[in-house]
Amino acid sequence: MAVQTKALVSARWLADAIKGNGIGRNLRVLDASWYLPKLLRNAKKDFKQRHIPGALFFDIDHCSDRNTPLDHMLPPVRRLTEYVGELGIDNNTHVVVYDASEYGAFSAPRVWWMFRVFGHNSISVLDGGLKKWLSEGNPVTDVKSKAEPKEFRATQDRSWVKTYEDLLKNIDTKEFQVVDARPAGRFRGIDPEPRDNTEPGHIPGSISMPFTSFLAPSGELLPPQELKDLFGRAGVDLSRPICVTCGSAVTACHVALAAHQCGHPGVSVYDGAWSEWYIRASPENVISEGRGKHR
Repeated sequence: MAVQTKALVSARWLADAIKGNGIGRNLRVLDASWYLPKLLRNAKKDFKQRHIPGALFFDIDHCSDRNTPLDHMLPPVRRLTEYVGELGIDNNTHVVVYDASEYGAFSAPRVWWMFRVFGHNSISVLDGGLKKWLSEGNPVTDVKSKAEPKEFRATQDRSWVKTYEDLLKNIDTKEFQVVDARPAGRFRGIDPEPRDNTEPGHIPGSISMPFTSFLAPSGELLPPQELKDLFGRAGVDLSRPICVTCGSAVTACHVALAAHQCGHPGVSVYDGAWSEWYIRASPENVISEGRGKHR
């Protein structure tokens, strides 16, 4: 396995690495942009028109478990290893992932977390994403890059993945804290969910920390001390286990990244997230100031 790297790299660092022809030797840049379907924005099409030179596209929906109706659940180990290997990544590759969100980061932390779940710690998020990259005057291209397939080996750490049953049991046992990264209105139940047939609300006992609260106006992640202060004000104890959730376990990984920067290792993710919880939970376990869930 490759040595562990910093969870964040700057736009300047990546620009220097690209100028030094690092891509293709021991560095691979991935655009992991993903958007909610109702935004009607095609991430793959956008990538073809504009991306960081040398980058390849990581399709969160494609690299997933295709045997579940839930969105982009973690893939089986074999599917992950085949997909990642086709991107020219082996166990000695330093992977840098970014997305093109106007926030600076939206889906990239999900891929950062995915690689780590499967044992690859040489993975970094481009701090500020494409937004910061462009603001510093760095180039983009529509030139397609190719990668020579490599062998990628992985083992999954199941302790970092929580199930519906785990979350249901935790309502009583309170073995871990549950942090929800959706916007506050959806958490409270007063703003609509972006998915059909799903009402807003939250899991009993969970704590609201919208993913955007971790980001500076530049799109970069806030400094560690400011992140620690955020967790403290929200009532999250960084010395205790944490499980994160959101709509479909994408922006939840912002919380995992922020906690990692504060020295909290191994934050788990409820992979089914609110999409699954709303479908399966009994009405009393859908906490909402709005409609909630009716029998």
